Amino acid sequence: MSETQERTRRRSWRERLPLIERAVGSARPTETLSAGHPGPSPTPSAPPAQGATAAQSAPHAPGAKQSRFAKLDLGRLERMGFLTPRTARTRLTEEYRVIKRSVLRNAFQQSRLRGLPSNLIMVSSARPTEGKTFTAVNLAISIALERDYTVLLIDGDFAKPSVTKTLGLDADKGIVDVLEDPSVDLSDVLIRTNIEKLSILPAGSLHNLSTELLASHRMSALVSEIAQRYHDRVVIFDAPPILASSEPSALAMHVGQIIMVVEADRTPRTAVREALDMINTDAHIGVVLNRCSPRMGQGQFGTYYAKA
Repeated sequence: MSETQERTRRRSWRERLPLIERAVGSARPTETLSAGHPGPSPTPSAPPAQGATAAQSAPHAPGAKQSRFAKLDLGRLERMGFLTPRTARTRLTEEYRVIKRSVLRNAFQQSRLRGLPSNLIMVSSARPTEGKTFTAVNLAISIALERDYTVLLIDGDFAKPSVTKTLGLDADKGIVDVLEDPSVDLSDVLIRTNIEKLSILPAGSLHNLSTELLASHRMSALVSEIAQRYHDRVVIFDAPPILASSEPSALAMHVGQIIMVVEADRTPRTAVREALDMINTDAHIGVVLNRCSPRMGQGQFGTYYAKA
C-alpha cells in the first residue's frame, strides 16, 4: 500500500464526506461505482414457481440438523433484472464483479477494525426505493459464483422483508425467531438454494422489539458464530433504510463493512449525511451509486469508493 493510500485509509468518514458528496451530487464514475438498476427495486409480478416454495430435505451430515432446500426460479430472476449463474457477460455483471472485489478484499485481506468481522456486510440506503435489496441480492449471487467463497444472505428488513419476496420464497421463521427463542437453532430457519454456494436466512416473525433484539448479547453471539463458523463465508445483511428505521443503527454495531446504496441524481446530500450520522461506526463504508447512466465522454465503470 502506498503512502497516499495509507493516509486515506486512516481518515474518518467525516473527513472523507466531501468525496461522497461529490459522488452523490455529480455521479462521477471516478469516485463511486454505478450499478445499472434502471428503476425502483423490483416487486415480483408473478407468483413464485412451485419449486421455490416446496421445502425439501437438503443433504446433511449424519447427526446434523436438516435445513430447508428451495429451488430458485432463475428465469424469473433474470426477467426481473437480477444476476443468475447463467447470466451472460453484461455491464451489470461487470459492475458487480468490480464491487465484490473490493468487498472480498476488505473481508479477507485487511485486518479487523476494533474486532468487527469484515466478512459481515450490511447493505442499506438513506431512504426507501434506492435499490438496496437489488444490490444485496445481486452482490450475494455474484460472490456465490466465486470458486472460494460461500454466501449467507440475511433478510434484515424486519418490518418489510424484501429478500424472500424477491427470491420467491416462503418462510414463517427466521433470524428474529432465533434471537427471541433459544430453542430455535440457526439450521432450523436456514434455506439452501440451487445456487450452490448461496443460502438464505429469512427475517422471520414480526416483532415490536426487533431493534432491541439486534442490540442484544444474543445477537452479538449469533453474528460471531455466523462469522467464524466457516472460514470462507461472506454474510450479507439486507437492512432497512437508515432514515426510516432504528434497526440499521443497531445492526451496524456488529458488521465490519457497510455498503450505502445511493440513487444517482435524486438522493439529497443531506440525507446521506444524516444517515451516516445515525450509523456511527468504525466499519468500512462503501458507496454504490445506483441507477446511474453513463454520460458522454465517461467510461462504463468507475471505482468502488470505500473507507478503510
